[in-house]
Amino acid sequence: MPCRIEPAPSPPRDARAPLPEPLGWIDGELADLAAGDLLRPQRIRSGRQAARVVLDGRELVNLGSNDYLGYAGDVRLTKAASKAACAEGFGAGASPLVSGHSQAHENLEQAIASLLGVEAALVFASGFAANSATIAAVAGPGDAIYSDERNHASLIDGCRLARAAVHVYPHRDLAALERLLATTAARRKLVVTDTLFSMDGTIAPLPDLCDIARRQGAILLVDEAHATGVFGARGSGLVEETGCDDGVHIRVGTLSKALGAAGGFVAGPGRLVEWLRHKARAWIFSTAHPPAVAGAAARAIELVGRESERRRELRALSAAFRERLTARGVDIGGAEAQIVPVIAGEPAAALALAERLAAAGFFVPAIRPPSVPVGRSLVRASLSWLHSEADLARLADALGQ
Repeated sequence: MPCRIEPAPSPPRDARAPLPEPLGWIDGELADLAAGDLLRPQRIRSGRQAARVVLDGRELVNLGSNDYLGYAGDVRLTKAASKAACAEGFGAGASPLVSGHSQAHENLEQAIASLLGVEAALVFASGFAANSATIAAVAGPGDAIYSDERNHASLIDGCRLARAAVHVYPHRDLAALERLLATTAARRKLVVTDTLFSMDGTIAPLPDLCDIARRQGAILLVDEAHATGVFGARGSGLVEETGCDDGVHIRVGTLSKALGAAGGFVAGPGRLVEWLRHKARAWIFSTAHPPAVAGAAARAIELVGRESERRRELRALSAAFRERLTARGVDIGGAEAQIVPVIAGEPAAALALAERLAAAGFFVPAIRPPSVPVGRSLVRASLSWLHSEADLARLADALGQ
């Protein structure tokens, strides 16, 4: 008979010794974050998002908002939200499949589909929920997902939730992506990418990605969070701007950035949206977001269609700002849009730069790991239509120094 080795008995515990405090480990973890300059402050904003913002009682030029078109504080959205709340109440009261889907939500989904020129759209409580739920609904065990290394955390978490094989390819490296696609056997292949990368301000090579997906029989999902409202003749994003409507299968976006409201959406063929209504767990099992928010978002979409000069002027401001920084030898990476990072290196250097800019009157937040790779901490200037040329010229001078 095989010899069985009995485990050694546990040493007796002194009944008088105190048990370890269940959450005591947090103190050490927070101390480690502080030692690495990775603790984040919780600031309190007073008043609306605007060109200038009051944070913790300090008024600064606001380069720390994603309010690209200046709609977050626009009274027209406030009035639209109030009208929807008066008609339908504030809370939705139930999940969308029960009784939470209101006429305001229906109007918003139709407005999104019309803006993007697709058959249907589905509204989620957040862009994060839209990404994580959609990826997990269209890919699973036995499938393969291909994700750009600079993708947003919501895309990354969606890949994890799917329980598929995940392949991360170098940022915008098309050759590496195609090699991975060609050499991986999987039931389904799903390529996921931001169109405008939120930390780098770089743009995905969408026409090439569409060609690769077509050749390799892959589904292409893109996140237009930072591009919606800013790019395209209608303002629908970079898919429209690059003429890739037919090559992109799934389009995700947010209502909380250029549209100035809240929530996220997924848009595409009607059968995709019908599938998500049955499989997107973050949509099925969440209370619908307030009808007032849907009313404000629908109003913002209407304004995006009517006020195209805002995105034209924002893009001109952004181009001029990037040129000023480049002329002064400031490292902005490969930024090519309204998101302009200034690379600092280590977290302490990014914090010091942000504080020097605050002393000069500018709120330009420091971005540190895990939001960016180790060694690539930065300050990120998010430009808005509300900014003046004079303020941006002063900021460029401050950074140049």
